[in-house]
Amino acid sequence: MTKYIRFDWGIKYLFRNKANFDILEGFLSELLSADITIESILESEGNQESKSDKFNRVDLLVRTGDGSRIIIEVQSSTQWDYLSRILYGTSKVITEYLKLGEPYKNVCNVISVNVVFFDLGQGSDYIYRGITSFKGVHNGDTLGLDDNEIQMYQNKKKLPEDIFPEYYIIKVNQFDQRIKNKFDEWMYFLKNEVVKPEFNAKGIHAAANKLDILKLNDDDRQKYNRYAQQLSYESSMVESHYGLGRVKGKEEGLAEGKAEGLAEGKAEGLAEGKAEGLTEGIEKGIAKGIEEGQQTKALELARNLWRMSQSSDLKMTDEQIVKTTGITQEQMDRIKLD
Repeated sequence: MTKYIRFDWGIKYLFRNKANFDILEGFLSELLSADITIESILESEGNQESKSDKFNRVDLLVRTGDGSRIIIEVQSSTQWDYLSRILYGTSKVITEYLKLGEPYKNVCNVISVNVVFFDLGQGSDYIYRGITSFKGVHNGDTLGLDDNEIQMYQNKKKLPEDIFPEYYIIKVNQFDQRIKNKFDEWMYFLKNEVVKPEFNAKGIHAAANKLDILKLNDDDRQKYNRYAQQLSYESSMVESHYGLGRVKGKEEGLAEGKAEGLAEGKAEGLAEGKAEGLTEGIEKGIAKGIEEGQQTKALELARNLWRMSQSSDLKMTDEQIVKTTGITQEQMDRIKLD
C-alpha cells in the first residue's frame, strides 16, 4: 500500500508551491462547499522558516480569488489555550491587512480552518463551524443588515456573520472512519494517510500523486523523517507525562482522601460525642431534678407532720415521721431546730 506524507508536513513544506495549490483548493472546496481558487500564499508568522519553528504547529495563510484570507493551521500536540490562539490568529490577520486610513468596510473576510490531532474541547462531532450572530435579549430575533448597509457592502454581505470571521475545527482523531460525503474522504486521508481508489473528492487524487513519500527528493525525505520522529518523540513524552501524572495524582488523591477521612471521622466523632453527652446530661438532669423534687416534697411533708404533732392530738414520734416520709434522722433533727 502506498505510503503518503502527513498533511501537516505538506502544508509546511510543499503546499506553498503554486504547482501544489490544487491540493489545498480541493481540500478547502470540499470543506466549504464552494469552488475555492488560491491566488497566493501570504507571509505570516507560521510560514516563515527559522530555527525557532515548532514541529507541533503549522499555519498557512492564503488569499483566495474573491479576496478572502483563509488561515489553515494544523496542531498535533495538546494545547489547552488553543481556542484563544485561533482568536488571536484571526484578529492578527484582520489588523495586518487593513491599511491605516482605510474604511472599516474594507476589513477582509477571514476563515480559520484548524485541523487538530488532539481532543480539543468537549463534543462528539469531528467538524465544528463557528460564526458570530447577534440575538435579541428580549425578543429573541436575529440582527440583520438594513438595505443601506447591504448596499455599502455591494451586496456581498447580508448578515453580520458575513462580516465576522468564520471558524472550522476539524478533530481528526474523532472521525469514525465512515464515509458520508466527499469531505469525509479527506478526513479518511488525514487520519489514515490512505487514499482509496474509489475516492473522488476534489484534490484528493492530486494529493495521492504528489504526497507519495517515494516521490520526495532525498533532502525532503530526510526532513520528513526528522519531522515524523519528532512527532513520535513528542507523543511519547506526552503519554509518559500523562502516565506519571496519573500515578502522582492517584497517590496525592489517596493521601488527601485519608486526611479528609480522618478529619471527617474526627468531626463525626466529636459531633456524635457531643450528641451522646447532651442526651446523657439531659437524662441525668431530669433524674436529678425528679430526685431533688421528691426530696423537697418529703422534707416539706416531714415538717408539716412534726408541726401537727406539736399542736394537735395527733402525736407522731420522730421515728414514725422518718419512716413515713423517707427522710434521714439528721434531716429530722434539722427540721426540729427550725
